[in-house]
Amino acid sequence: MAKAQAIILAGGQGSRLRPYTTVLPKPLLPIGEVPILEIIIRQLKSKGFKNIVISTGYLAGLIEAYFTDGKRWGVNIRYVREDKPLGTAGAVKLVKDVEDDCLVMNGDILTDLDFSSLLKAHRSKKAAATLTIKERVVKTDFGVVEMKTDGSLADYIEKPEHRSLVSTGIYILNKGCRDFIKTDERIGMPDLMLKMKTAGEKVHCFPTKAAWFDLGRLDDFESAQDIFLKNQKQFLKG
Repeated sequence: MAKAQAIILAGGQGSRLRPYTTVLPKPLLPIGEVPILEIIIRQLKSKGFKNIVISTGYLAGLIEAYFTDGKRWGVNIRYVREDKPLGTAGAVKLVKDVEDDCLVMNGDILTDLDFSSLLKAHRSKKAAATLTIKERVVKTDFGVVEMKTDGSLADYIEKPEHRSLVSTGIYILNKGCRDFIKTDERIGMPDLMLKMKTAGEKVHCFPTKAAWFDLGRLDDFESAQDIFLKNQKQFLKG
């Protein structure tokens, strides 16, 4: 069983999911009948992550009222609140007691990633930070035309697909990461990872084939509904 702290970033406004998020913070939107954030907390608990800090901002009171101290799920939940948006990394600075090998993740993800395997890989590489990555295929819904400088046709590709390795928004960080974040600084994880890399810190990538949906995107949010209902045991095992 993994034994590490988890920080869940749940302060965003969820503007891409409006109008749903005008009355509910994105982490409380349901997948099936279960709020996104509850699914994450149940998964973390099953892997031994029972010390959880939730960073809140937009409609923070609703999140805090729903989860309270976490005892209902057998975990200990504390909160830090962003008075202003601090980005996906800036909120980590608000947590004063960040532990080594701390899992940090966005609060709008549906995945069946094995957090224990991620933690094990991070420790085996002796990394300062590990980011989980996954291949994502993006299909262009148009015929893409390539034109020569003289205006003649170079190529015409019907609905091409582009494959990229993308960040899943799930990380393991050592507590030294806080030294790279200024107080009240708005900074995203991409900038933090590059800042640490430039400083000579070891930043490791952990590729995964696990199911993963970015629920801040409407198409992923809609796709996840059906997949979760058909595979609840896959996402809530343990």
